[in-house]
Amino acid sequence: MHKRLVLYSIISFLVTLTALLGIYFFVFPKQEYAVREDILSFVQHRIYQSGNCDYGESLGYVRYSGDQWDKNNKFGLYVYAENRNYFEFAQQLVNSHGGDWGYVLIPFNVKDKDMEKWGRVFEQLRNKHLIPIIQLWDVDLNKYKEQTKEAAEFLNIFIWPIKERYVSVYNEPNSADFWYGAIDPAEYAQILDYTIKTFKDMNGDYFMLNGAFNVSAPTEKNHLDSFIFMERMNEEIPGIFDELDGWASHSYPQPNFSGSPFASGRWSIRAYENELEELKQLGVTKELPVFITETGWAHAQGKDHNDSYYDAELVAEYFKISFEQVWLPDDRVRAVTPFTISYPAPFDHFSWINSDYVPYKQYDEIKSMEKVAGNPPHFEEDSLRISGCNE
Repeated sequence: MHKRLVLYSIISFLVTLTALLGIYFFVFPKQEYAVREDILSFVQHRIYQSGNCDYGESLGYVRYSGDQWDKNNKFGLYVYAENRNYFEFAQQLVNSHGGDWGYVLIPFNVKDKDMEKWGRVFEQLRNKHLIPIIQLWDVDLNKYKEQTKEAAEFLNIFIWPIKERYVSVYNEPNSADFWYGAIDPAEYAQILDYTIKTFKDMNGDYFMLNGAFNVSAPTEKNHLDSFIFMERMNEEIPGIFDELDGWASHSYPQPNFSGSPFASGRWSIRAYENELEELKQLGVTKELPVFITETGWAHAQGKDHNDSYYDAELVAEYFKISFEQVWLPDDRVRAVTPFTISYPAPFDHFSWINSDYVPYKQYDEIKSMEKVAGNPPHFEEDSLRISGCNE
């Protein structure tokens, strides 16, 4: 009898421990979010009999492997959650030729609560070894606090493929085209500050990035020079950029998305270098890893041929040069996710595959490049097993 009481006590302790592990890894959603077994199946209990044992119990749970990350696969691609096929094309591109754990940039509407879609997305990310960079978009400015909190809660439901959860806070806010027809650095600073704190309070593994700026645009009707925009943000909230964990950059080859891969400066694929210098001028002392969340050349091929862009053959060559001579050798660059896997005309000139899923030359060129097998702390399943046996 005494042995059974001891055994029951051990089982009760392990059940409690498992529950605590679940709370540690996941913050459970509010009641309005249905808890689905296929998403939150991180604890499994199984009673079994074995040999002379009366019974035993297996407790399954999830964890993230290790805490070291000395190999990083920088290759990535800009994709969309709505098309499940895009994740297969992304995997074949970024994890080819020895590669593992490449990146994908995925836009996320802060009002989107589609559990089925995002449950499928995160399952694909885990199974295909793809690291997501989630880019927030479409916030209502008069409801940003409510929608930010809901977005942080919703994204926290899912099992992310690696421990660090990369989130970029909106897109090119120094452009009226992407910020509700207005240019308001003070407002964006307030929203960025609130978003960082809200996500971090929800889960310490959120890794927060700015919304990348249009760094090549001069000050005119629909744009504000990004460095002036940054300075005004810092005036509104001093030290705002010290709150970031990483730096998102749109380093495009300008002009006309047709610049040289050997160029430097704010109109080049090295624009992030100028941005990092500006951050130093604003007092930022920590080294922020760079996530190039958009970049790339427009190719002439598409629904309609555009002679103002380079031929796809040359674009492919320029991408290869950029990776080999600029982005891969630069230890400051964590990931490069060119825009975009596919887009309707007239922006199909940026596509890596066409509407019939046929790759353009740049896809095949980058796919053929040798890559690194990244080893981030990633999702793993494990179990504890105990048994109670008679003497």
